[in-house]
Amino acid sequence: MPRYDFRSPRLYVDAPLAAGAKVALDRAQAHYLGAVMRLRSGDRVLVFNGRDGEWSATLEVLKRAAGLIVDGKTRDQTQPGDLHYVFAPLKTARLDYMVQKAVEMGVSRLQPVLTRHGQVVRVNTQRMRANAIEAAEQCGILSLPAIEEPMTLPRFLAERDPARQLVFCDEDAEVTNPVSALTGQPRSSLAVLTGPEGGFAEEERALLLRQVNVTRLSLGPRILRADTAAVAALALVQATVGDWG
Repeated sequence: MPRYDFRSPRLYVDAPLAAGAKVALDRAQAHYLGAVMRLRSGDRVLVFNGRDGEWSATLEVLKRAAGLIVDGKTRDQTQPGDLHYVFAPLKTARLDYMVQKAVEMGVSRLQPVLTRHGQVVRVNTQRMRANAIEAAEQCGILSLPAIEEPMTLPRFLAERDPARQLVFCDEDAEVTNPVSALTGQPRSSLAVLTGPEGGFAEEERALLLRQVNVTRLSLGPRILRADTAAVAALALVQATVGDWG
């Protein structure tokens, strides 16, 4: 079997997975497999739970319910990367996109932080989780990121582990080559921080620059939207000091 099977439907289930196990599907999952994917009893599905690897399962459709019968393991569970993404939350559609892309880029923890110039103060973490699951299902990812409740930026900085390198993407930083700025940094536990569409306040920037183990980073000569900055920053970090190397 190839390393990744992109042709078979793939589903996240919150249940133990082992040969012979039976997994009940909720209404949304049954609708997706039956009405959207047009699967019938006996069709094959790939399933994962973030703990037990990826398994092949057979769809079983009954009169009033649908479930899966698990058979063979297709991939062993892998350890997720140690990359945190810290961000000022965005409006719904842009936040959906940003969460999906962060998961695809290998983020292991999503931490919303509230900033002075942020436009959003309430974050639907259940919606974030649903977007994370969708991205993992579609991209062959075996682990889901931890999704944290929002906190203020000062609280995040007060509670952060100083041993974890923080890559601070600052629109006010001097424009230099960001690859050169990251090259040579130790491959260690990482966190990437991007700000709100309104930018960081001066007192927030000053607080960040007083932190230990911080790399201040420019993302180039153009102003990027916050969701674009997320993808650009994560790609830079993964290519230079992350798991792309």
